[in-house]
Amino acid sequence: MPVDPTLEVERSLVAAGGILIGVDEVGRGAIAGPVAVGVVAVDPWSVEVPSGVRDSKLLSERRREELHPLVSEWGLARAVGLASAAEVDELGIIRALGLAGARAFEALAAAGVVLAAARTLLDGSHDWLSPALPERLAVVTRVKADRDCAAVATASVLAKVHRDRLMIAADGDHPGYGWASNKGYAAVEHLAAVERLGPSPLHRVTWLRGPALDGLDDGAGVVDLPVAEAVGGPGPGALPLTATA
Repeated sequence: MPVDPTLEVERSLVAAGGILIGVDEVGRGAIAGPVAVGVVAVDPWSVEVPSGVRDSKLLSERRREELHPLVSEWGLARAVGLASAAEVDELGIIRALGLAGARAFEALAAAGVVLAAARTLLDGSHDWLSPALPERLAVVTRVKADRDCAAVATASVLAKVHRDRLMIAADGDHPGYGWASNKGYAAVEHLAAVERLGPSPLHRVTWLRGPALDGLDDGAGVVDLPVAEAVGGPGPGALPLTATA
């Protein structure tokens, strides 16, 4: 039985009028495409849980798309930060996660969120975010926060939809890898396509093994993506949002 997320944890971390930032990542285990970090800033005492929201892994692609307009207006501000496949290769996945998170937080700050006054709830047991931020913030980690906590579940849905749309679009530019369905993860047909076609500019080449990589130049054909994007528009009492490039 799926667990419905609540705002209990968020309300335990901030008083009424305070700001809680929910954080989750998507794409950590993919072999192609960026890693994405979704962030949602919310006063948990002034909102209710968005109807139907759950950890993105527990929702079908169709249901995530249906929920996207709702979660794009929930809370005070929200953003998705990215780190490219080339950055994953250069930095490693943990530092790339931090870079994507820092970019998302920069977008929140540009939207008017006072980061120093907020508390951050990060899914998982490891704080990969804090070392990448330019200032020390109050970050709390929680295992299964994406399942149990509405702010983190919402961030998960935002990041998943954003990244999935990028991979579907990239499938048209780099056909043959099946990204419209596998979203860059290591499905059997994806791995077979890499062996047949060789890696694309969006592959994390340090994650691949096999003859298809012989003679590959480091950084060849790197594709640049927007590093962060504010999501949605202001809801009631929300802060104005501006997109960042």
